[in-house]
Amino acid sequence: MSLADKAKDKAQQAMGAAKEKLGRATDNEDLRDSGKADQTEGEVKEAGHDLRDKAKGAVQDLKRDQ
Repeated sequence: MSLADKAKDKAQQAMGAAKEKLGRATDNEDLRDSGKADQTEGEVKEAGHDLRDKAKGAVQDLKRDQ
């Protein structure tokens, strides 16, 4: 995963956590739910990038072994 991708994913998760906390503090369910969704989206993107990098590494290993 590139450093930029990782930073974007982590920033999205952090912003989501902040929105969720603010939503809880103000009793705003929409803001809270939006924050949770942002966190989940960031986590899914991060997992996807990790999977992509592992697959890329596996392909490189196979090419090297041939």
